[in-house]
Amino acid sequence: MINQPELSGHGLLVRPFRPTDVNALYEAVRESMNELRPWMPWCHPNYSIEDTAVWVMSRDEAWAKGTDYGFAIFDVETGAFLGSVGLNKIDHLNRSANLGYWVRTDSTKRGVATTATRLLAMWGFNSLGLQRIEIVASVENLASQRVALKAGARREGIMRRALWLNERAHDAVLTSLVPEDLNGA
Repeated sequence: MINQPELSGHGLLVRPFRPTDVNALYEAVRESMNELRPWMPWCHPNYSIEDTAVWVMSRDEAWAKGTDYGFAIFDVETGAFLGSVGLNKIDHLNRSANLGYWVRTDSTKRGVATTATRLLAMWGFNSLGLQRIEIVASVENLASQRVALKAGARREGIMRRALWLNERAHDAVLTSLVPEDLNGA
């Protein structure tokens, strides 16, 4: 199993989820429901603390299988839970993965997602041996596109009908990071 690290930089701690994170994660999702719902299929009006607990408790197995690496984001100074960042859709053969992120509503526009994305990408390249990390966002999700570009990702194009969100197909912007994009980070 891959070692579960704690990553830090620019006032953030990014670490794997723990059972003790359930309440903080649930509160952040409920607070951010209006902003998350358009882009996160798991985020629905009936989202419950039980949904949160089931997901958090599944993280160790996902780590052990090497299929999904989910991380919680915290403010180092206050200890506040700020959001989540993770690698999934791991393609071991091609050494690639998808990277996703979200930040609770009261902590947006502070560089949290950008910093967490860079920290996790560096870990993915250095610890998992990845050579490519993709970030895919709906063409309508301008905030996620801005984060990807600020993190150093390059826009590659539009993937037609690549995402199914809220009962309809969305075209998606494909951006990617390769190790050279983070040189000097």
